[in-house]
Amino acid sequence: MTSGLPRRAVLGGLALGLASTSVGCGTRPGGAPPTPAGAGSPTPTPSPTPTAQLPQLTAWAARPGEVNPAVKARATGLLQAVGSWTSGGAAAARDRASASGYDPELVDSLAFLTPTADAAVTNFVDVQYGGILDDSASVMAMAVQWYRATDGQIQRHGSTFDVRLEQADPHWKVTAIHPADPGVSAASLSTLAQAALSDSRIHFTDSARADVTAAQIHDSVLQALDTLSKQHVLDVSVLRSGHPLLVFGTDRQSDHPHGRAADVWAIDGKAVVDPANLDLVEAFMREAAAVGPWQVGGPVDLDGPDKHMFFSDNTHHDHVHLGFHT
Repeated sequence: MTSGLPRRAVLGGLALGLASTSVGCGTRPGGAPPTPAGAGSPTPTPSPTPTAQLPQLTAWAARPGEVNPAVKARATGLLQAVGSWTSGGAAAARDRASASGYDPELVDSLAFLTPTADAAVTNFVDVQYGGILDDSASVMAMAVQWYRATDGQIQRHGSTFDVRLEQADPHWKVTAIHPADPGVSAASLSTLAQAALSDSRIHFTDSARADVTAAQIHDSVLQALDTLSKQHVLDVSVLRSGHPLLVFGTDRQSDHPHGRAADVWAIDGKAVVDPANLDLVEAFMREAAAVGPWQVGGPVDLDGPDKHMFFSDNTHHDHVHLGFHT
């Protein structure tokens, strides 16, 4: 790992000259996101956004209740260093990574964040754990990037990145990045998929929306979200793409890659991770258990270790997980 300028200094420099339209952690930048191209594509096809200026670069900030926030900060710092610039563009991405103390070889996995552009800003809708152990972690960062193309137009696109880290001194080390790859849009969608995409009370991140558009999500999940959205506004972070294939730290398959799970990071605009919202989160977990999942995870194990409908661990302190058998 190459040492260099502190991340705060690098991000501060990147912010110079950028416009002051503020987009912070926990917001849904630009409203309902358009259907993105697959995150694995180095030449995405983003949609124009009506604003003439780039948003302000905003580093991820921990909310109350975060488990080891330094790990999330380390993961998001790399994505912002690579995906934000006022000069140098994609050609200087390795230099920006190195200057922020990351292995420049990691840039090879971040083609989505290095489009041909004069300037760019990358911020986050939300950042959650795919897994957190004593010595390793998966951080799923739901990123949105705005960039000024060479024709002067501001473009926007977003994706989820599964950032893998290992404990190291003086800080955690990013070892790999797995971008989401939702696949192409389906020729036709189920009635439930169409309803979910048009429901103003279900807020999908870009990759989650693309999963639904690609017909990759089981109707059981979509039906559950539809039912729960009658009572709550749901911010859905991850469905299928961008999630680890295995339950982190085990050899068991996750329900997410099979399109049989949903993670909700905020309920009625209130973040799951914040202990101040625990009463709402507990009530929501009980409501979620009534709509068909085999398991509901979150900040609290509501039925104790001897039963298996509810569970909790460090990974699930920042979201509510709904897993389905079919």
